[in-house]
Amino acid sequence: MVKAVVFDMFETLVSLYRTELYFGEHMCNDMGLTEEEFRKYWDTTDDDRSTGVKTFEDTIKEILEIYNIFSEETYEKVVRKRYESRRKVFECYRDDIKPMLQAIRDRGVKVALISNCFSEEAQAIKGSDLFEYFDVPVLSFDEGVMKPDLAIYRLALERLGVEASECLYVGDGGSHELQAAQEIGMKPLQALWYFSDNIRTSRRPMPEFIGLKEPADVLKYL
Repeated sequence: MVKAVVFDMFETLVSLYRTELYFGEHMCNDMGLTEEEFRKYWDTTDDDRSTGVKTFEDTIKEILEIYNIFSEETYEKVVRKRYESRRKVFECYRDDIKPMLQAIRDRGVKVALISNCFSEEAQAIKGSDLFEYFDVPVLSFDEGVMKPDLAIYRLALERLGVEASECLYVGDGGSHELQAAQEIGMKPLQALWYFSDNIRTSRRPMPEFIGLKEPADVLKYL
C-alpha cells in the first residue's frame, strides 16, 4: 500500500526553462567576466552551495573579489536578478501540477519533497504556493546532505513515518535520484512531462524505470 509520494522539485514539479533564464553565462556577462573565468570558480562550489556551506551571495562576492572587480552595484544586480529568476520559476509551472498534488492528498497519501537546491532556490521553494502541499519538505541546503546520498532519503522517510516500500519516488532522473530511491526500497517513477522544455540537457527516458508522460499519471500508481 502506498502511504507517501516523494517528489523531486526542479524539472519535476517546476522547470527552470519555462521563464527567462539566468544561469552562469548570464551572470558572467553582468560581472564583466568570460564564462571560463566565471566557471573556474563557480563550478567548484556546486556541492557547498547545495549543502548550505555557502550561500549564493557568499559565492558571488568571492568571485568578484577574486578578480578584484567587486562593486556593490554589480553584486546587488547579480543577486537581485538570480533571486528574481528563481521566484519566476514558481509562477510558470504546469497548470496540472497542483491538482495532481491535491488529488494525492485527497486520497490520504502523504506528500514529501526531496530537492537538491541552493540558497536562492530554497528561498523560492519556501515562498511558493506549492510549499503548502508538502507534509515533509527536505531541502539539501537546509539539511547539509544532497541526492543521491541515501541519508537524505532516510531523513524524509523518518519524518514521514513510513517504510521505503510504502513510497513512490517521482523525479526527472537527475543526480542519480531514481537509482538511489530504488536502492533504498522506494518505487521510482520517471517524470517525463518537462523534457521538451529543457533545452540544456540530453536527458532521455530511462527504460529501466516507469516513465510518466503527464503529472496525473502518478495517480495510477497509488
